[in-house]
Amino acid sequence: MSGRIRITVGAALLALMFCAPAWAQTAAYPGRFVKIVIPYPPGGITDIAGRALAQKLAESLGQSFVVENRPGGGGTIGAGVAAKSPADGYTLFLGGSTSHGTIPNTYAKLPYDAQKDFAPIALVASTPMLVLVNPSVQAKSVGELIAYLKANPGKMAYASTGTGGAIHLTVELFKAMSGTDIRHVPYKGSVPALTDLIGGHVELMFDNMPSALPQVKGGKLRALAVTSAKRSSQVPDIPSVAESVAGFDSTTWVALYAPAGTPPEIIARLNAAVNQALKSADVLSRFEAAGLEAGGGTAADLGRLTREELAKWAGVVRKIGLALE
Repeated sequence: MSGRIRITVGAALLALMFCAPAWAQTAAYPGRFVKIVIPYPPGGITDIAGRALAQKLAESLGQSFVVENRPGGGGTIGAGVAAKSPADGYTLFLGGSTSHGTIPNTYAKLPYDAQKDFAPIALVASTPMLVLVNPSVQAKSVGELIAYLKANPGKMAYASTGTGGAIHLTVELFKAMSGTDIRHVPYKGSVPALTDLIGGHVELMFDNMPSALPQVKGGKLRALAVTSAKRSSQVPDIPSVAESVAGFDSTTWVALYAPAGTPPEIIARLNAAVNQALKSADVLSRFEAAGLEAGGGTAADLGRLTREELAKWAGVVRKIGLALE
Protein backbone atom coordinates (compact mmCIF):
# COMPACT_ATOMS: atom_id res chain seq x y z
CA MET A 1 0.00 0.00 0.00
CA SER A 2 1.47 3.33 -1.04
CA GLY A 3 2.17 6.04 1.51
CA ARG A 4 -0.54 8.32 0.10
CA ILE A 5 -3.18 5.57 0.33
CA ARG A 6 -2.07 4.67 3.87
CA ILE A 7 -2.44 8.32 4.93
CA THR A 8 -5.92 8.59 3.34
CA VAL A 9 -7.15 5.38 4.95
CA GLY A 10 -5.65 6.38 8.27
CA ALA A 11 -7.35 9.76 8.16
CA ALA A 12 -10.68 8.12 7.38
CA LEU A 13 -10.32 5.67 10.26
CA LEU A 14 -9.36 8.50 12.60
CA ALA A 15 -12.45 10.45 11.56
CA LEU A 16 -14.63 7.41 12.20
CA MET A 17 -13.08 6.99 15.65
CA PHE A 18 -14.11 10.53 16.59
CA CYS A 19 -17.52 10.41 14.93
CA ALA A 20 -18.57 7.02 16.29
CA PRO A 21 -19.08 8.07 19.93
CA ALA A 22 -21.09 11.14 18.88
CA TRP A 23 -23.19 9.05 16.48
CA ALA A 24 -23.79 6.40 19.16
CA GLN A 25 -24.80 9.07 21.68
CA THR A 26 -27.29 10.57 19.22
CA ALA A 27 -28.69 7.17 18.26
CA ALA A 28 -29.24 6.26 21.92
CA TYR A 29 -30.96 9.56 22.76
CA PRO A 30 -32.30 10.06 25.32
CA GLY A 31 -29.98 8.03 27.51
CA ARG A 32 -30.81 9.91 30.72
CA PHE A 33 -33.34 12.40 32.03
CA VAL A 34 -34.11 15.53 30.00
CA LYS A 35 -34.71 18.94 31.58
CA ILE A 36 -37.33 21.35 30.18
CA VAL A 37 -36.70 24.91 31.35
CA ILE A 38 -39.90 26.95 31.77
CA PRO A 39 -39.24 30.68 32.29
CA TYR A 40 -42.35 31.30 34.43
CA PRO A 41 -43.68 30.21 37.83
CA PRO A 42 -45.88 27.11 38.14
CA GLY A 43 -49.54 27.44 37.24
CA GLY A 44 -49.49 29.55 34.07
CA ILE A 45 -50.39 28.33 30.60
CA THR A 46 -46.74 27.68 29.67
CA ASP A 47 -46.26 25.60 32.80
CA ILE A 48 -49.53 23.69 32.23
CA ALA A 49 -48.55 22.91 28.65
CA GLY A 50 -45.00 21.98 29.65
CA ARG A 51 -46.00 19.52 32.36
CA ALA A 52 -48.58 17.81 30.16
CA LEU A 53 -46.01 17.52 27.36
CA ALA A 54 -43.22 16.31 29.66
CA GLN A 55 -45.34 13.43 30.91
CA LYS A 56 -46.11 12.23 27.39
CA LEU A 57 -42.54 12.62 26.15
CA ALA A 58 -41.36 10.49 29.07
CA GLU A 59 -43.84 7.78 28.14
CA SER A 60 -42.93 7.73 24.44
CA LEU A 61 -39.14 8.14 24.75
CA GLY A 62 -38.58 6.03 27.85
CA GLN A 63 -36.76 8.60 29.99
CA SER A 64 -37.85 11.16 32.57
CA PHE A 65 -38.56 14.68 31.32
CA VAL A 66 -38.18 17.03 34.27
CA VAL A 67 -39.72 20.50 34.34
CA GLU A 68 -37.55 23.23 35.86
CA ASN A 69 -39.25 26.57 36.50
CA ARG A 70 -36.78 29.47 36.18
CA PRO A 71 -38.95 32.62 36.45
CA GLY A 72 -37.78 36.21 36.43
CA GLY A 73 -37.09 39.09 34.08
CA GLY A 74 -40.28 38.55 32.10
CA GLY A 75 -39.00 35.13 31.04
CA THR A 76 -35.52 36.30 30.07
CA ILE A 77 -33.69 34.57 32.92
CA GLY A 78 -34.92 31.09 32.02
CA ALA A 79 -34.30 31.72 28.33
CA GLY A 80 -30.75 32.83 29.04
CA VAL A 81 -30.05 29.73 31.12
CA ALA A 82 -31.37 27.42 28.40
CA ALA A 83 -29.52 29.24 25.63
CA LYS A 84 -26.19 28.70 27.38
CA SER A 85 -26.80 25.00 28.09
CA PRO A 86 -24.95 22.23 26.21
CA ALA A 87 -26.45 21.50 22.78
CA ASP A 88 -26.90 17.81 23.48
CA GLY A 89 -30.68 17.53 23.76
CA TYR A 90 -30.73 17.17 27.53
CA THR A 91 -31.77 20.77 28.24
CA LEU A 92 -34.78 22.08 26.32
CA PHE A 93 -36.65 25.37 26.54
CA LEU A 94 -40.38 26.00 26.53
CA GLY A 95 -40.77 29.53 25.26
CA GLY A 96 -43.09 31.19 22.79
CA SER A 97 -44.75 34.45 21.88
CA THR A 98 -43.04 36.41 24.65
CA SER A 99 -39.50 34.98 24.62
CA HIS A 100 -39.43 34.65 20.81
CA GLY A 101 -41.80 37.43 19.79
CA THR A 102 -42.33 40.53 21.89
CA ILE A 103 -39.46 40.71 24.42
CA PRO A 104 -36.63 40.64 21.84
CA ASN A 105 -38.20 43.80 20.44
CA THR A 106 -38.81 45.58 23.75
CA TYR A 107 -35.60 44.88 25.71
CA ALA A 108 -32.39 46.61 24.71
CA LYS A 109 -30.21 43.85 26.21
CA LEU A 110 -31.07 40.18 26.56
CA PRO A 111 -29.02 37.20 27.80
CA TYR A 112 -29.91 35.36 24.59
CA ASP A 113 -30.60 35.84 20.89
CA ALA A 114 -34.03 34.48 20.01
CA GLN A 115 -32.92 33.15 16.62
CA LYS A 116 -29.18 32.51 16.86
CA ASP A 117 -29.18 30.76 20.26
CA PHE A 118 -32.09 28.37 19.75
CA ALA A 119 -33.05 25.54 17.41
CA PRO A 120 -36.83 25.20 16.91
CA ILE A 121 -38.42 21.83 17.66
CA ALA A 122 -42.22 22.20 17.49
CA LEU A 123 -45.16 24.46 18.28
CA VAL A 124 -46.88 23.04 21.37
CA ALA A 125 -50.01 25.11 21.98
CA SER A 126 -51.68 28.45 21.42
CA THR A 127 -54.51 30.49 22.86
CA PRO A 128 -56.10 33.69 21.67
CA MET A 129 -56.73 36.70 23.85
CA LEU A 130 -60.24 37.90 24.54
CA VAL A 131 -61.29 41.48 23.85
CA LEU A 132 -62.97 42.41 27.12
CA VAL A 133 -65.06 45.38 28.16
CA ASN A 134 -66.70 46.40 31.39
CA PRO A 135 -70.47 45.70 31.16
CA SER A 136 -71.13 49.43 31.38
CA VAL A 137 -69.61 49.90 27.92
CA GLN A 138 -72.39 50.13 25.35
CA ALA A 139 -70.48 48.42 22.52
CA LYS A 140 -71.66 44.86 21.89
CA SER A 141 -69.27 44.11 19.03
CA VAL A 142 -65.83 45.07 17.73
CA GLY A 143 -67.50 47.13 15.02
CA GLU A 144 -69.47 49.11 17.59
CA LEU A 145 -66.34 49.48 19.73
CA ILE A 146 -64.37 50.91 16.81
CA ALA A 147 -67.19 53.31 15.96
CA TYR A 148 -67.24 54.58 19.55
CA LEU A 149 -63.44 54.91 19.70
CA LYS A 150 -63.32 56.91 16.48
CA ALA A 151 -66.07 59.20 17.73
CA ASN A 152 -64.32 59.63 21.09
CA PRO A 153 -60.54 59.52 20.47
CA GLY A 154 -58.47 59.12 23.62
CA LYS A 155 -61.49 58.93 25.90
CA MET A 156 -61.42 55.20 26.62
CA ALA A 157 -58.60 53.59 28.65
CA TYR A 158 -57.30 50.04 28.33
CA ALA A 159 -55.43 47.95 30.86
CA SER A 160 -52.36 45.84 30.14
CA THR A 161 -50.12 43.57 32.18
CA GLY A 162 -47.15 45.88 31.62
CA THR A 163 -45.51 48.13 29.06
CA GLY A 164 -43.93 46.21 26.20
CA GLY A 165 -45.69 42.94 26.96
CA ALA A 166 -47.78 40.88 24.55
CA ILE A 167 -51.07 42.37 25.75
CA HIS A 168 -49.82 45.95 25.43
CA LEU A 169 -48.44 45.36 21.94
CA THR A 170 -51.56 43.50 20.82
CA VAL A 171 -53.77 46.47 21.70
CA GLU A 172 -51.31 48.80 19.96
CA LEU A 173 -51.54 46.58 16.87
CA PHE A 174 -55.33 46.81 17.09
CA LYS A 175 -55.14 50.61 17.38
CA ALA A 176 -52.88 50.84 14.34
CA MET A 177 -55.01 48.54 12.19
CA SER A 178 -58.36 50.05 13.24
CA GLY A 179 -57.25 53.69 13.22
CA THR A 180 -58.32 54.31 16.82
CA ASP A 181 -56.88 56.08 19.84
CA ILE A 182 -57.06 54.43 23.31
CA ARG A 183 -55.17 55.45 26.45
CA HIS A 184 -52.80 52.87 27.95
CA VAL A 185 -52.88 52.07 31.68
CA PRO A 186 -50.21 49.45 32.54
CA TYR A 187 -50.56 47.14 35.56
CA LYS A 188 -48.23 44.66 37.23
CA GLY A 189 -49.99 41.52 36.08
CA SER A 190 -53.32 40.22 34.90
CA VAL A 191 -55.07 40.01 38.28
CA PRO A 192 -54.88 43.72 39.24
CA ALA A 193 -55.69 44.71 35.65
CA LEU A 194 -58.79 42.51 35.54
CA THR A 195 -59.82 43.73 38.99
CA ASP A 196 -59.79 47.34 37.83
CA LEU A 197 -61.56 46.42 34.60
CA ILE A 198 -64.32 44.72 36.59
CA GLY A 199 -64.46 47.73 38.91
CA GLY A 200 -64.85 50.13 35.99
CA HIS A 201 -61.60 52.03 36.53
CA VAL A 202 -60.66 51.13 32.94
CA GLU A 203 -63.09 50.13 30.22
CA LEU A 204 -61.15 47.77 27.95
CA MET A 205 -58.57 44.99 28.11
CA PHE A 206 -57.20 42.23 25.93
CA ASP A 207 -56.32 39.21 28.10
CA ASN A 208 -55.39 35.56 27.65
CA MET A 209 -58.37 33.27 27.59
CA PRO A 210 -57.50 31.06 30.61
CA SER A 211 -57.59 34.02 33.02
CA ALA A 212 -60.29 36.01 31.22
CA LEU A 213 -62.92 33.41 30.37
CA PRO A 214 -64.05 32.72 33.97
CA GLN A 215 -64.82 36.44 34.38
CA VAL A 216 -66.91 36.36 31.20
CA LYS A 217 -68.78 33.23 32.22
CA GLY A 218 -69.43 34.80 35.62
CA GLY A 219 -71.02 37.83 33.99
CA LYS A 220 -68.43 40.27 35.34
CA LEU A 221 -67.06 41.16 31.91
CA ARG A 222 -68.27 41.07 28.31
CA ALA A 223 -66.19 39.41 25.59
CA LEU A 224 -66.46 41.08 22.19
CA ALA A 225 -64.03 38.93 20.23
CA VAL A 226 -61.02 36.63 20.17
CA THR A 227 -57.74 37.93 18.78
CA SER A 228 -56.82 34.88 16.67
CA ALA A 229 -57.28 35.02 12.89
CA LYS A 230 -60.21 32.60 13.16
CA ARG A 231 -62.73 31.79 15.84
CA SER A 232 -61.52 29.60 18.68
CA SER A 233 -62.86 26.09 19.12
CA GLN A 234 -62.97 26.87 22.84
CA VAL A 235 -65.54 29.67 22.35
CA PRO A 236 -66.92 29.24 18.82
CA ASP A 237 -69.79 31.69 19.39
CA ILE A 238 -67.39 34.60 19.98
CA PRO A 239 -66.29 36.24 16.69
CA SER A 240 -62.69 37.05 15.83
CA VAL A 241 -61.36 40.59 15.62
CA ALA A 242 -60.42 39.77 12.01
CA GLU A 243 -64.10 39.61 11.12
CA SER A 244 -64.15 43.37 11.67
CA VAL A 245 -60.47 44.26 11.14
CA ALA A 246 -59.19 42.29 8.17
CA GLY A 247 -55.86 40.55 8.75
CA PHE A 248 -55.73 41.05 12.50
CA ASP A 249 -54.12 38.13 14.31
CA SER A 250 -52.44 37.89 17.69
CA THR A 251 -52.20 34.74 19.76
CA THR A 252 -50.23 33.61 22.77
CA TRP A 253 -48.26 30.55 21.73
CA VAL A 254 -46.01 28.04 23.46
CA ALA A 255 -43.21 26.19 21.69
CA LEU A 256 -40.33 23.83 22.39
CA TYR A 257 -36.77 24.83 21.52
CA ALA A 258 -33.30 23.38 22.04
CA PRO A 259 -29.96 25.21 22.29
CA ALA A 260 -28.54 26.02 18.87
CA GLY A 261 -26.23 23.32 17.58
CA THR A 262 -28.30 20.41 18.92
CA PRO A 263 -27.88 17.50 16.44
CA PRO A 264 -30.63 17.47 13.80
CA GLU A 265 -31.31 13.80 14.53
CA ILE A 266 -32.26 14.71 18.10
CA ILE A 267 -34.41 17.61 16.90
CA ALA A 268 -36.22 15.25 14.51
CA ARG A 269 -36.77 12.66 17.25
CA LEU A 270 -38.17 15.24 19.63
CA ASN A 271 -40.37 16.78 16.93
CA ALA A 272 -41.92 13.40 16.17
CA ALA A 273 -42.49 12.73 19.87
CA VAL A 274 -44.10 16.15 20.42
CA ASN A 275 -46.46 15.67 17.48
CA GLN A 276 -47.41 12.26 18.82
CA ALA A 277 -48.01 13.67 22.30
CA LEU A 278 -50.28 16.40 20.94
CA LYS A 279 -52.65 13.74 19.59
CA SER A 280 -53.04 12.12 23.01
CA ALA A 281 -56.54 12.30 24.51
CA ASP A 282 -55.32 13.17 28.00
CA VAL A 283 -53.03 15.96 26.72
CA LEU A 284 -55.86 17.39 24.64
CA SER A 285 -58.16 17.20 27.67
CA ARG A 286 -55.67 19.09 29.86
CA PHE A 287 -55.14 21.68 27.15
CA GLU A 288 -58.86 22.21 26.69
CA ALA A 289 -59.35 22.72 30.43
CA ALA A 290 -56.68 25.44 30.32
CA GLY A 291 -58.10 27.12 27.21
CA LEU A 292 -55.23 25.91 25.02
CA GLU A 293 -55.34 24.57 21.47
CA ALA A 294 -52.78 21.93 20.50
CA GLY A 295 -50.04 22.93 18.06
CA GLY A 296 -47.79 20.58 16.11
CA GLY A 297 -46.01 20.72 12.77
CA THR A 298 -42.39 20.60 11.71
CA ALA A 299 -39.35 22.31 13.18
CA ALA A 300 -39.22 24.41 10.01
CA ASP A 301 -42.80 25.53 10.67
CA LEU A 302 -41.81 26.79 14.11
CA GLY A 303 -38.73 28.49 12.70
CA ARG A 304 -40.91 30.34 10.20
CA LEU A 305 -43.42 31.32 12.90
CA THR A 306 -40.60 32.66 15.09
CA ARG A 307 -39.22 34.83 12.29
CA GLU A 308 -42.67 36.14 11.39
CA GLU A 309 -43.54 36.99 15.00
CA LEU A 310 -40.24 38.77 15.62
CA ALA A 311 -40.74 40.84 12.47
CA LYS A 312 -44.39 41.63 13.25
CA TRP A 313 -43.72 42.93 16.75
CA ALA A 314 -40.65 44.83 15.61
CA GLY A 315 -42.93 46.73 13.26
CA VAL A 316 -45.41 47.51 16.06
CA VAL A 317 -42.64 48.71 18.38
CA ARG A 318 -41.23 50.99 15.68
CA LYS A 319 -44.68 52.40 14.89
CA ILE A 320 -45.48 53.35 18.49
CA GLY A 321 -41.93 54.54 19.22
CA LEU A 322 -41.60 52.39 22.32
CA ALA A 323 -38.40 53.07 24.26
CA LEU A 324 -36.49 49.84 24.87
CA GLU A 325 -36.09 48.76 28.51
